[in-house]
Amino acid sequence: MWQAYHSVSSVQEALALLDEHGASARIVAGGTDLIIEMEKGQHPQLNALVDITRVPGLDLISLEDDAIVLGPLVTHNHVVGSDLIRRRALPLAQASWEVGAPQIRNRATIAGNLITASPANDTITPLMAMGAQVTLQSVDGERTLMLEDFYSGFRQTVLRPNELLRSIRIPPLADRQRGVFLKLGLRRAQAISVVDVAAVIGRDAAGIVTDARIALGSVAATIVLAPAAEEYLIGKPLDGLTMAECGRLASSAVTPIDDVRGSAEYRSEMVTILVTRALRQLEAERQDMGLPAAPPMLWGENAARVCHGLPQGIVHLPDTAIESRVNGRALSIASGQQKSLLHWLRDEVGLPGTKEGCAEGECGACTVFLDDVAVMSCMVHAPRAHGAEIVTVEGLQQGDALHPIQQAFIDEAAVQCGYCTPGFLMAGAKLLEEIPEPDTEQINYSISGNLCRCTGYYKIVDAFRQASRAQANIP
Repeated sequence: MWQAYHSVSSVQEALALLDEHGASARIVAGGTDLIIEMEKGQHPQLNALVDITRVPGLDLISLEDDAIVLGPLVTHNHVVGSDLIRRRALPLAQASWEVGAPQIRNRATIAGNLITASPANDTITPLMAMGAQVTLQSVDGERTLMLEDFYSGFRQTVLRPNELLRSIRIPPLADRQRGVFLKLGLRRAQAISVVDVAAVIGRDAAGIVTDARIALGSVAATIVLAPAAEEYLIGKPLDGLTMAECGRLASSAVTPIDDVRGSAEYRSEMVTILVTRALRQLEAERQDMGLPAAPPMLWGENAARVCHGLPQGIVHLPDTAIESRVNGRALSIASGQQKSLLHWLRDEVGLPGTKEGCAEGECGACTVFLDDVAVMSCMVHAPRAHGAEIVTVEGLQQGDALHPIQQAFIDEAAVQCGYCTPGFLMAGAKLLEEIPEPDTEQINYSISGNLCRCTGYYKIVDAFRQASRAQANIP
């Protein structure tokens, strides 16, 4: 387990710590994969964590020198909510929407997704199809690589121990280019890809393909391109025969992996189908299907941006006090630093309302508000609470009155065993703050990260509707 948790106030401070500790240090941006892996005993060499989540300016999406630039703290929800990304890099927005649930997308970063380097990581595929580059920074300077050159094997990158992934640069889609991302998972939300495909196609005024990039995810040790399929498209119209042959050539480009989510034979067939389907959507100008126009983010009024940095860095050792405000109460607790935020709240603060259902971000029972943003507390290191404002289910009550969502759960009999209820209440409270009159689709999206094992979703959704009416004083 880590011995020192460094919350830094600048990139320079983070780089100096990486240079000092080398392979025994790791950056924490979202940390959603890292904390779970450490809980399972992986990464025993790590004794210093370097948290950059309080450094202002690292969560920006900008257009610079005709490139879309993402900072290292840009989350999946930042991408989903970016008009620039939706207009000029749509496949990345579609892939980001497919990752996890709102609470996870509020913490998990695009940079972290790239560094984890799983071939099933959704955002790598569209970034590779769009010709993205990554800039790596250390105390020695910077270097920029094409994304496909960043990977050296299964879950392996060329990132050096003292380097930070400083930015991601994406060539925006040109006026005659269109792109789409498609994913096959085993469920509607929180699904790991069985196969995913990103296609970017340019066509001239007559509809003839002038350029093409096709990337395939979750079919090999790394995300791969399909050069034979790409070359085949050049100079041809997107008619039925061309699209079918392109799908076949793309499938022939890989020898698919065989695992618990799907056999190699199944993956091979689905590559053909998904590539053909992607081309059909591009030909019909229907590439924006599946991405909601106004999805619930559950991220508060500041859209999960870093608005106030730390005045100076701080290191938390095993006996350094965590000073925080929880449900409006100032706390200073000198224990539990090596726990998750979930267990710190339960064990050290004494608030058992936040539940552990899975300990890996699957069930949402541990949802809390961290600096006004809904997150899975099982996926946050406890020292992140230092200097933060936290609200748990115990803090939802408004004076002597229950929050409308709490009262609605009582009135609509939405509580069954009750274990999942705190997470649903937190998601509902943040949804109603963000979208006072949500429709059914928005309600369903807001609880896509919350699992009810009693299968009581109908009454839960009824409670959300009732709370919305009560909040608006509608009988």
